[in-house]
Order: sequence, then structure tokens, then C-alpha cells
Amino acid sequence: MPYNLAMNELTMVLPFALPPPELAPDLIRALQAPALAALVSRTSASQFIAFDNSTRVLPHEAWLSHLLGLGAAPQAPAAAAPFAVAAMRGFGLPPADGHWFIVHPIHVQIARNHLVMDDMRLLTVSEADGRALFEAAEPYFSDAGKPLLYGDAATWFVRADDWAGLRTASPDAAAGQNLTAWMPEGEPAAACRKLQNEIQMLWFEHPVNEAREARGQKALNAFWLWGGAAAPAGATTPAAPAPLIADGPSWLAALADPARRGTFDALIGHAGTSLLCLDSLSGAALASDWSSWLQQMQQLEEQWFAPLLSALTQGRLGRLTLVLDHRDAWATFSSSKNAQRKFWRKPTLTRLIP
Repeated sequence: MPYNLAMNELTMVLPFALPPPELAPDLIRALQAPALAALVSRTSASQFIAFDNSTRVLPHEAWLSHLLGLGAAPQAPAAAAPFAVAAMRGFGLPPADGHWFIVHPIHVQIARNHLVMDDMRLLTVSEADGRALFEAAEPYFSDAGKPLLYGDAATWFVRADDWAGLRTASPDAAAGQNLTAWMPEGEPAAACRKLQNEIQMLWFEHPVNEAREARGQKALNAFWLWGGAAAPAGATTPAAPAPLIADGPSWLAALADPARRGTFDALIGHAGTSLLCLDSLSGAALASDWSSWLQQMQQLEEQWFAPLLSALTQGRLGRLTLVLDHRDAWATFSSSKNAQRKFWRKPTLTRLIP
């Protein structure tokens, strides 16, 4: 069956796929990714845009939020990641009204003279652990007038209408940073911090954490709140220009279209537009483990970039747009079969450096 190029497009979002500027030359020299080089060099359009992370989110989070019809464009001063209500729907918890936030149990530790939150990907939160900590915390949230709902072991939701003005940070933006600069801000921040302190004391010697530490696991000794969003009237789902397929934390997977699953061939053969987000680089980048980052990039080269390049050149995919970022910038590279015919453009990974 022939493919209709005008009806077959894929946008692929890869958090932390741009190497940080100070390490980019060395990482690019070490990376063997000819397919990626062709995809970012032989393009029909490309752009590289600086990002103001004082918005307290990461570029790909703001970009996804905007594309899904949830927030402002990532280059806007009001760029944000109001994912809570959309993620709730993915967990089968559609809110009728109110202002909701995502809540995660996290691990906070002292590093020198400040507090640091670990990357949540490093925490294994079992259903039993998550449920027990949720049930212990829920009465405290309820007493504060903040109903708490359970999504899964590591993802909960809280309604806090009077905290609508709270400025929060995404967990990936705050992970590994001095938490003083990333704690919730705004008039409701004091009430939020009070509840955080109460939960920290509650969980400090909780049997779940005693058992985790006995097993060599890190305690879940605090919660992180972010992604605030108001439930729209009638709880309608915002229209998205493309169905999302996501591989990553459960809150991200909850944003995805449950009908869109399957193999690479099924994705390429889908008529219309598709949106794919792969989170495989985030853990290594947040840990500054650039050896692992290179390994993950090589896997992406073999499993995605090379097959996608082949699909483009064979006409099985009409258009591919890559959205790559690091903390302070994002870049987009769009390619097609015709763009790949630009033989005079030598494929080079230096296109990943502005």
C-alpha cells in the first residue's frame, strides 16, 4: 500500500538530547551517530532557541505543554508545565472542578550546606510503599482542606484551590539543584511549606522508610508538588494536534494516548501526525553521567535514528521533526525525503552546537 507523505508525520521529543555547551565538543567527538548527523544536517527547517529557566520548568516540558494545548509557548515569559489535570485523566481521575497539583513522594538529602532532591528515577517505589505513605499522609492533607487522590505509587494529586497562585518547579528542573531556589513561591508558599514539614515529620520514622533503609533503599522523606492546573468547565479534554506516545515517568505516560501503542512499523505506518517523547537520556543527564548519556545516545541511534532515516529516504515517513533540549535551550530539526537529497550538506553532529 503506498504511503501518502502529506498524511504521515512524526515529531520526536528527546529531553536532554542536546549536549550541555561546556561539554558539547567532547561529547560530539565521542558520539558515533551518522543517522542523527544526517537528520540534523539535511533539513528543511531548523532553529535553536535559548530558554529562560526562571520559569522553573525545562524546555521540553514547556514545549510539550504548549503542543498539548495546556500552556503558553516555551519562549513566552509565562511558559509553564500545567500537566496535573491532563495527567489525572490518564489515571482515570478526571476532576470536575478545582485547581490541582501533581504530588510525588521524594528523597531529600543534605549536600554540604544545602538540601538536594534526588532524581525520582533513582527511587524504586513499590505499590505497597506508595500506598502506605499515601494513607498516612492523606489525613494531613484533608485536615488542611486539600483532598489527596492516589494515581500510582509515585504519583498523587491534590486539590488546592487557594494555592492557584503558587509558583512551583518541575521535579526534573529541581533535581540535583540547591532546593532553596526551587521551593514553591508566592503568597500560598508558607501554607504549602507547613504541610511539607508535617509530612516530613510523619514519614521520618515511618515503618515504610525503616524497611526501605534496611533494604539499602533511600527513604521517601518528603513530597514534591508541581504542575498546577485548573480543571476546565465540564472537564473537557483540550484538543491536541497529535496523539502523544510517551516512554518515561508515570505522570508523563499518563499524558499519552492509550490507543497509541505498538511497534516502530506501526508508528511509521500511522496516517496523520504523531508525537513521540522518549525520556531515556534524562537520568544520565541529571546525574551528569556522560558516559551513560553516550551509551543511551548510541542506543537511540540504533533503535530510532537509523530506522527513521531509512523510513524518510524510502518515503515511508513524510516528515520527521526532532525536538532536542538541555536546561537552557531547545532546538528543532525537520527533515523529509527531499531534504535528505541535499547531498551537498555534509552530515555533522556539530549542528547540535548553536
